Amino acid sequence: MSTRIRTNCPRDCYDNCGIIVELRDGAQPRVLGDPDHPVSLGRLCSKCAVAYNGVWQDEAARLTRPLRRTGPKGSGRFEPISWDEACREVAERFSAIIERDGAQAILHTHYSGTLSLIAFMFPNRLFNCLGATEVDPDSICNAAGHVAWTLQFGSSIQGFDPRTAQDASAILVWGANPSHSAPHAHERWLQDTPARVVVVDPIRTETAAAADLHLQLRPGTDAALAFSLLHCLERDGRFDAAFIAAHTLGFEEIRPAIAAATPAWGECATGVPAANIEAAARIYGAGPALLWAGQGLQRQPTGGNVMRAIGLLPALTGNVGKPGAGFYYLNITPIFAGIDLGWLGGADLAKVPPPKISHMDLAARLGSPDEFKAFVSWNTNPLASAPRQETLRAACAREDLFTVAIDCFPTDTTRYADIVLPAAGFLEFDDLTFSYFHLHLGVQAKVREPIGEALPNQEIFRRLAHALGRTEAPLFAGDTTLIETMLRQTALGFDFTEFKRRGYVALGDKPQVFYADRKFETPSGRIEIASAQAEEMGLPRTPQPWADGPPAAGHLRLLTPASRWRLNDSYANDAHLQAQAGPARVHLHPDDARRAGIADGGGVRLANECGSLDLLAHYDASLLPGTAVAYKGRWPLLEPNGANVNYLYGAARADMGESTAVHGTEVTITPVATTASAAVA
Repeated sequence: MSTRIRTNCPRDCYDNCGIIVELRDGAQPRVLGDPDHPVSLGRLCSKCAVAYNGVWQDEAARLTRPLRRTGPKGSGRFEPISWDEACREVAERFSAIIERDGAQAILHTHYSGTLSLIAFMFPNRLFNCLGATEVDPDSICNAAGHVAWTLQFGSSIQGFDPRTAQDASAILVWGANPSHSAPHAHERWLQDTPARVVVVDPIRTETAAAADLHLQLRPGTDAALAFSLLHCLERDGRFDAAFIAAHTLGFEEIRPAIAAATPAWGECATGVPAANIEAAARIYGAGPALLWAGQGLQRQPTGGNVMRAIGLLPALTGNVGKPGAGFYYLNITPIFAGIDLGWLGGADLAKVPPPKISHMDLAARLGSPDEFKAFVSWNTNPLASAPRQETLRAACAREDLFTVAIDCFPTDTTRYADIVLPAAGFLEFDDLTFSYFHLHLGVQAKVREPIGEALPNQEIFRRLAHALGRTEAPLFAGDTTLIETMLRQTALGFDFTEFKRRGYVALGDKPQVFYADRKFETPSGRIEIASAQAEEMGLPRTPQPWADGPPAAGHLRLLTPASRWRLNDSYANDAHLQAQAGPARVHLHPDDARRAGIADGGGVRLANECGSLDLLAHYDASLLPGTAVAYKGRWPLLEPNGANVNYLYGAARADMGESTAVHGTEVTITPVATTASAAVA
């Protein structure tokens, strides 16, 4: 006999696939794609299908009990303790810090280890109540893009409805790699659309290779390319004069820059052949057209300006507020559904706005004993994902820094913790999930008891609140109450039992058209091409046709995109996926490699001011000369060198949002002897 239960994938992915869990007597739950879900259609992506049936259900791989450190920080030596002991010790240390130094001396960092709503948001209630300092989550990922499009459009979290692709004649995918980051969107949404697809990316991804046209530009030249496309669109009469006059502000200020950005100029600035620039403009200009701006796009020194520049394409062609048209960065679906994320995260529990720091400052500021006395990491693994890894390790090794790490697995970060608390996996508690691409809400259904003594994030923080002697009722709200409240907020008209039967719900029976009223939440109510707010922030008043120069002599620009086999740094510890990924490599154009005396498959040392990292070289003629690619997401503790590619990232900032400019990193390359310890990192 077997039972089949519907649930949904809560990973940090555009797809948010539907899942069927098959329960069989005496057997491990079997995790499959839901054939009735419009995204998964019965098949999970290769990484989730493996990991959910592998390491996520492997008790030997999971954290199963609370732990207390017994050896030096970083040694990974711990002893098991009870939940009561763990919570009491955390409460005693926090209380002493709050009394002596103030709650702002407690620093917490989190992100999207799970995107199930309660587990993702509820822990913030305690930190808001305490007044602790937060590491701004988006500064490691996408803050520059949010700032840029909020300045321009008034919002960065309301994009196009993917269902409207049926009405589009063109889809422009700029700086996104669905083949690795949204596998079902790559395989189905983009392949099934009648629209012509143009991809802009320095890397010839599988999505780029499958597109009708790939504009392979030099890294950092996106804004220049946008202006050159605009030149062609204006020249060919594709600007919507009526829309510009009625719904934009500042167009005349950028007209000279558009006029100067000829296709020949664009080719010189970007490396994209003028004929391809012309062809892309014809495809997009035919309209209606959709623009998908990837999150990797703005992780560069002028990433905010890039976002403002490409945002001119829909603004000036009138590809806004009508079927088949629009621009997309993120869709925060729970907000559209009516769920109050501020309430869920306890925003009103903060007496004053909680202090924040950027991930770009984490290593340096955590190393200061005068500022932070405690560090809490939950839903993230900063010692694999944050910049300035060597400095961050030294900071986390401080004996006077009380560190708490909450995770499902023993990670690089848990090794530096004083107290480790085991978190439950998504199969082990009820919650709601959401897509940030498709307009879907999903159910997360508990299908098994937590492994060992693991607990959901929200229950961990309820216990910590109790140990701290807090009495605020929102800190103790139960999962049933939270789910019932969210479902009432959505006004969907059914309870959680019915939601579990359905598995997911789409918001609306037909494609939604955003900005149909042509109203924008900017000071002027228009799309602000020229922004006084930007000026006040010390930014250019209008988008600029900038292009980064080539790398310094003897250097390559290092890009670190998403891996096919890992999801950020999730799944790096699954043995089957490790085997699929193979040893860590840096992909090099053969001309760059041969010039440096590097053989295909040979050892290579990447170096910059942060240090050096030894990898294996892989020739890739599809790369642009001057560019190196090393896929992100490996855990340093699992690599023979004890480091990953973030070791080379020095925390350079983008131009907006105190955000990451990781794709602006430059390195030198030299050959090294290949050894078992030096070849993979």
